[in-house]
Amino acid sequence: MNKATQAIFASRLKRMRSSTILAMISAMLTCVGTAQSPFTVPKIQFSGWSQQNSVSGQLEYLASFPSPYISGTKVNDLVQLRVILPEEADEPPPMVLILHYWGASNLRIERALALDLNRRGIGAAILSLPYHLNRAPAGTTSGQLAIQPDPKKLEATMTQAVMDVRRALDFLEQRKECGSLLGIYGTSLGAIVSSLSYANDARLKSAVFLLGGIDLAKLLWESSRVVPIKDELKRLGFTESSLREELRSVEPSQYLPRQVMGRTLVIRATFDSVVPPECTDELINKLPGSQVLEIDTGHYGGVFVQGRLLRVAADFFEAVRDQRDFVLPKKLIAPTIRLGALASSPNGFDVVAGIDILKFDPSGKSYASILLTPRSPVVWFGTTISPGLNLGVSVANRRAGFGLLWSTVL
Repeated sequence: MNKATQAIFASRLKRMRSSTILAMISAMLTCVGTAQSPFTVPKIQFSGWSQQNSVSGQLEYLASFPSPYISGTKVNDLVQLRVILPEEADEPPPMVLILHYWGASNLRIERALALDLNRRGIGAAILSLPYHLNRAPAGTTSGQLAIQPDPKKLEATMTQAVMDVRRALDFLEQRKECGSLLGIYGTSLGAIVSSLSYANDARLKSAVFLLGGIDLAKLLWESSRVVPIKDELKRLGFTESSLREELRSVEPSQYLPRQVMGRTLVIRATFDSVVPPECTDELINKLPGSQVLEIDTGHYGGVFVQGRLLRVAADFFEAVRDQRDFVLPKKLIAPTIRLGALASSPNGFDVVAGIDILKFDPSGKSYASILLTPRSPVVWFGTTISPGLNLGVSVANRRAGFGLLWSTVL
């Protein structure tokens, strides 16, 4: 073998070694990625769906399939998916998967969003989350068993929810009536499940998270909605840190930001006490380039602008479908409604309900409100000194005095 032939052979051997090494590294990374994800869903052959009573402009179908995660509760392990398609569609429409909030007793809000999407030529599918609606065992209310003071059960419910989402996506991909997967939308608990699903399934190219957040341990430890659950966890010896470790496998921050980011919109509430704003901000920080819309309400005050919020979500998905920029509203004005108790001098103690009329700083910590009491209206100038506790000056019956207001914002 002459020197020229030896050089060619050596060069080819080097390239072969390089490609082999790259292939080995790729395989290792694939294995690691698979090992890190607890949400792998085996493929199944789906049965058909049944057409429901459709309204004008919409076709509704009901599908059911076994959950990939077996909880052992028979009714909970059968998943229902409602698919709502525009009646006058020239081709299979792109699809948005919609997840409801904790404790939902009906799907009225989700259907309203589906109708708006359908008007734009976008299909929608509404998934029932574990232990909700038709999946709630007899003798329990919708969502009652979804959040319990047991980290293992919390982990199981979140795992099942994400696996159900992924199987629902499999179902939609197999239906010729449905087009490409466009994205996912979730409210509150639905937004939390959506964030974990979005982090683990690259098929979800866009997402809208309404009143959601991450850092599940902080959320459970600080949320006003689950105080009895936190108290029971503390009684069992858990701390926020130990709970965080227990929930690591279902913590969205463990999987975000994902390798290929899609387009996302986060809608947060300034005075949210159910999903602490810090948890929402952590979600935003894990979504580089995400658009953010803020409303001056608590967790439940969005109901006063519900139609506009759903329209913003539909506008966003329409922009994603059309591959154009989405322009956020400059301001979505929502009333800041307060409920609580006022102790002031010289007026004494009163139960109050009121509305903020002025904000003195961007965060809304310093404000002016009109409060209604059983005795008389009160003009209140307050500043927040700790969550739910406000110090300020009250003016009623032409008398002013210092006071404390304990309030929650709807």
